[in-house]
Formats: sequence, C-alpha cells, structure tokens
Amino acid sequence: MKELFNLLKEKGLTLGCVESMTGGLFAAGFVSVPGSSKVFKGGLVTYSVEEKTKLLGMEENLINYFGVVSKEVAGEMALKGQKVLNVDLCVSITGNAGPTAEPGGQPVGRAYVGVSLKDKNYVFELNLKGNRNKIRQRAVLAMQEKIIEILKK
Repeated sequence: MKELFNLLKEKGLTLGCVESMTGGLFAAGFVSVPGSSKVFKGGLVTYSVEEKTKLLGMEENLINYFGVVSKEVAGEMALKGQKVLNVDLCVSITGNAGPTAEPGGQPVGRAYVGVSLKDKNYVFELNLKGNRNKIRQRAVLAMQEKIIEILKK
C-alpha cells in the first residue's frame, strides 16, 4: 500500500473506497500506512443491496438486472462512491468469496473491481483462487494493483 500512497500523494489525488466482499480490508490496509490521512478521505462497506441503494444512491433495478456481482454494479459503485465521498479516485469491489456459488451463477472467486478516476471509469474482472479469506486478501491486492496500473498510465 505504500507504493499506492506515494503515487496518490505525488499526483495530489484523494482516495476513497466502496467495499462489499472485502468488508473493509482495503481501507484497513491503506490506513495502516503512516500519513495515509493526507490522501484517504474514507470508505463505505456496502455489503447488502439495501446499503448500496441507501448509502450510494444506486438504482435497485440495475442491481437486480445485472446481479450484485457484475461489472456494471462494480463500475456504478465506484462512480457513486466518488461522488458521495468527494474524492478524485474511488475504488470499489463486489464479488463472491465463497463458500458457494452465487445465485445467477457467479462462481467462488469471481469479483469485479471498479475504479473511478476523475471523469474516467474502469472495471476489471478477477477470478481468484483460495478459501474465503485468501480470496478476500487477494482481492485487496488486486484493487491496489489496478489503481497503480491506472495511475502509471
């Protein structure tokens, strides 16, 4: 997380996150970096559909149509989070950490990372392996890697 922090600080960007399957692991990891408060403004854990609609203002129809574990929902979570948290960059994650497949067929380990940076929105599909906690940890690493990749473009 130190590399991510340094990149954000160097570019003068603020960071926020909206997490579902990771349950706050990304935020916890980021704030463990000394000085993180210089760039990190906050995060939301929107584990349920109700919280995605209530806290983020997402349309329940979008979630019902595409499914909670989808690229469309991940992208919208990042976009809405960027606005709600008033940040330059917002990362989101939605996925299935297991132990069983989601209704609608999303397999264990499938996740989507959304990144909204200023006026651009990116979504990445992940297919992670391991038990529930390993999948969640690997998802956090992927979130970090995807942001770094975007910032280095």
